[in-house]
Order: sequence, then C-alpha cells, then structure tokens
Amino acid sequence: MASRRAAIKAVDWLAFAERVPQNQKTMFNALKTRSDAIAAKLTSLPAKPPAIDWALYRTTIAKAGLVDEFETKFSTTTVPEPKDTQTEKINAQEQESNKAALSYIEESKASVAQYEKELAKFKNMIPFDQMTIEDVNEVFPETKLDKEKNVYWPHKPISEL
Repeated sequence: MASRRAAIKAVDWLAFAERVPQNQKTMFNALKTRSDAIAAKLTSLPAKPPAIDWALYRTTIAKAGLVDEFETKFSTTTVPEPKDTQTEKINAQEQESNKAALSYIEESKASVAQYEKELAKFKNMIPFDQMTIEDVNEVFPETKLDKEKNVYWPHKPISEL
C-alpha cells in the first residue's frame, strides 16, 4: 500500500528544477532531499503492519479478559484518512497560472513582432553619418522642429537681446 501511494503522488523533479530560480536552488535541494528521505522511509515500510500475537499476550498478562478486550477494541478501531482539501485549490491555482503564462506569451509575441519591425526599419535606413537633417526628420519624426512652438529657433529676435 505504501508503494502504491508513493506512485500516485510522484513528483517530476526535473521539470520542477527547471522552474526554480537560481536564488532558491538551496531551498529546492533541501526540499528534494527531505522528500527523498520520506519517500525512502515510506517504501521501506511493509504494506501491512505485522500481525499482533494475541496468544503471547494472553499467556503473559495475568488479568483475565484484558487481552480479549484490547483485541476487540483494536480490531474495531479504524483510523480515517484525512480528506484532501487542497488539491482543488492547487489545480485552480495551476489553471490561473497557465492562463497568466499564456497571456504573457501572447503579449511577448506581439512585442517581439513590433521590435522586429523596428529592427527592420533600422537595418534598412541610411547610415546615420550619411543622413541629412531632412533624412533624420523623415526616419525619426520626433526630432522634427516644431516651428509654431519654437518660432525663432535657434536664434532670438533682436528685440529680445
């Protein structure tokens, strides 16, 4: 039974290690070491605990009926396994993370396409040292002088001197 549980809850450590940031590698290694130790201890245990030798206890214990009482209580006692309440939350978080990752990928693809257009523009333009002012203003419109805002650029009128 212990090996069956371990097989159900197996962790893909290689995929996990790829996603761990560099500054958290020590914590990741500690987690993996601890998990491996617990898994090794769990797999070393037998699937069923060893049977209790009630006859040996009947011969050893002097009080009559005490061992029979313990045996009936032991056989009727069941330990319930706790309910798994976190798996649904974890799956919901995983789906949200996947949606966020997909939207980030789409945004990144859009920005990459925009940057490739800009790169093509820079590759196809005249070398900067061979440009005239008109060429610069054509390629980079933000550098064009606004004559309405700066009427007398670069000189001031004589009346202001």
